[in-house]
Parts: sequence; structure tokens; C-alpha cells
Amino acid sequence: MNYNAKIFSKLEKYCESHDFSGWDPYDGLNSKVFQSTPFKDWDLARLIFIQLFKRNPINLRKFALIPKEHNAKGIGLFLAGYCNIYKLQEKLNTSDFGKQEIVLEKINYLANLLISLQSTGYSGACWGYNFDWQARRLFLFPKNTPTVVATTFCATALFDAYNITKNDLYLKTALSSANFVLNDLNRTYKEKGFIFSYSPLDGNNTVYNASLLGSKLLSYCYHYSKNEEYKLFAKESIEACVSAQSADGSWVYGELPVQNWIDSYHTGYNLDALICYQELTGDMSYNGNIEKGFEYYIKTFFLGDGTPRHFHNKTYPIDIHCPGQLFVTINRLNKYNDYKALVDKVLNWTIINMQSPKGYFYYQIKKGISSKIPYMRWSNAFMFNALSHYFLSTLKLNKNESMV
Repeated sequence: MNYNAKIFSKLEKYCESHDFSGWDPYDGLNSKVFQSTPFKDWDLARLIFIQLFKRNPINLRKFALIPKEHNAKGIGLFLAGYCNIYKLQEKLNTSDFGKQEIVLEKINYLANLLISLQSTGYSGACWGYNFDWQARRLFLFPKNTPTVVATTFCATALFDAYNITKNDLYLKTALSSANFVLNDLNRTYKEKGFIFSYSPLDGNNTVYNASLLGSKLLSYCYHYSKNEEYKLFAKESIEACVSAQSADGSWVYGELPVQNWIDSYHTGYNLDALICYQELTGDMSYNGNIEKGFEYYIKTFFLGDGTPRHFHNKTYPIDIHCPGQLFVTINRLNKYNDYKALVDKVLNWTIINMQSPKGYFYYQIKKGISSKIPYMRWSNAFMFNALSHYFLSTLKLNKNESMV
């Protein structure tokens, strides 16, 4: 077993030992202590409590009676990662990642678990988070409110699982998510196209990566159903989002004044969604946007020694998503051969600086005291999937291949 496969194996063993469940940076409102107080209905108190746990490098969750739970997006990331590993085994006949039949068992276990975690009462399959989520004082999404972000990660993982198992339940569930995107999400119309809202609730309606992830999901659904409506609406969302791309290739996070930052991993999400649309629909209209966006991404967010940067104008805090998304983006855009030295440096930096000897990955590295809490969705599921993409890149399995 090579070095990087051993690193992956340590992470896998840690996650399996917790049945893929755990804490989350944003799960403060799951505190049984907080929920027993009258402050639970005060928006400022909720915000303070969430930030107390998100920003604190000391994990107080046991004392606050915050349980470890399954998070749907986290399960989707683990499922997608195992599907990549299965593909790796199938093409290389390698035993570095265990027996293929064991990986298949995990795929089926996670796919069925994911289906059981669906949010109910909507037009199609959809998923949210296992905690109340409040951002600033702009909005509150109650526990299990579905979002286009969580739904896209979950549904696309089910499509991946279907490709391997041919289980029609996985395909049927994933395809129905198009109804959620088209019928339950709001739309903000622009001069060209529209932006899908983050969730069916008001409060986060103009976030570019969220809308592009909606396009990505519709592209998947088009690929499997050939329903032209899915392709049409995917393109309408893309038109609005690429119109908002700056001349240098960057995107701000969203259109609200408090969302005008430019960061690493959401830029990667945007690029992934665009290349996915092109691959699955055959519409190659956005090559220029992808290339311009990637040039900005790779030159802005990674230093020569492999240090990832969080924002376009500052490095810290370095979130685990910053290096993790690079491995996904490089794989999806087939850029590993061109940037091998840099990508390998980023991976080495991440292992040295952000992986615990116990196998899990840290949340953030800061100039001061860093947060090394083992968040299952945010850190470990994300890196599990990211590393699986890295292996696909290094072994050149996806060159000139589509993603499905």
C-alpha cells in the first residue's frame, strides 16, 4: 500500500469507527442545554450560540449535550467517495483500498442510509442539515430544511451509486430531485437567466455557487432522463451566474452586500458545476468561462510551497475545504498533468498540517490557536471524497472520460 493510500485508510478507519456520524461546525443549536432555555427563540441568542461553537477551538459539545449525528451531505460525500474507490478498483484491480465486495457493501449501506435521511413534504427528493442553521440575522433554516447544496451532493452520489449497483431505487430517488429544484426553489430573474435560491425559504436567494449546483443537478437529471426541460433550466441558471463572473475570472459568493467575498472552495464548486453541465449536456458554450475561472483559481488560492489560501486577499483561516476542493477541481477539469507538482505539494502540506495522527482532518488552521475538532461532514467526509478524486487524477482514470 502506498503512502497516500495509507493516509486514506487511516481516515476511513476513523470515520467507520463512528459509523460516519459526528459533530458539525454549525450544530450548536442541537444543544439540549440551549433548547431547554427561553433563549432558543431569540435570533441574536441563536446566532451567538452557533458562533460560540463554530469559532471555539475547544470542543464544548459534550458539556452542552450536543449529540453526534448523521448529516445527509456528509453521507453523500462518503457515498461519492466510495463510488470513486470502486471505480479505481475496477480499473486497476488494486487491493490498496480493500476488497471490492466490501466497498460495494458500503456503497449500498450509505445509499440506503442517505435515502432514509430525506426531508419530507416537498416535490421531489431533497436533503437538508441535521440542525437549525442561522446565518447572521438574515435567515433561519430550521432543522432538515432542504437546500440545493445538500440536495445536489446527495442526489449526484445516488446517481454514482446507481451506475455501480444498477439499483433502480437509487436512480428513481435521484431523478425526482429535479422536481425539488424546479418546483420548490425560488428564482431571482436577471437580465440573462435567473438564480436558484438556496432553499425554499427566503433569506439566501442569490448565491452563485448554490444556483450553479442546481444546474449541475439538473444536468445529471437530463443525462439520465433526456428531459429537455432540465437542460433548459440548467442553462438559464448558468447564464445568470456566468454573467456575474468578473473579467479576471472570479466570482463573489453572492449578491447581498455582506456576501461580496471571493473564496477558494466556492470558486471550485462553480467550475465543477460548469464542467459537469458541459459533459452531461454536450453544450460547450462555457469553455471560456471555465478556463478563465480556473486560471484565477489556481493562481490566486495556492502558494508555491503548497499552502492553500482561503480568500483572494488573505490566506487565513485556512479551511480544510480549501485544499480539499483543489483535488476535486483538478480531477474534474483533467488538469492534474499540468499542475502535478503544485497539487502534490498541496496534498503534502494538508497531511502534515491538517491531519491528526488518529486519521481525521482538522477544521481550520489559523495564525493563532487553530480549530482541530474532528467535524464529520465538514472535514472528514469532504476530505474522504477529495482524496478519492486525487487518486483518480494521479492514475489518469478520467482522462477523456465523462463523469458518469
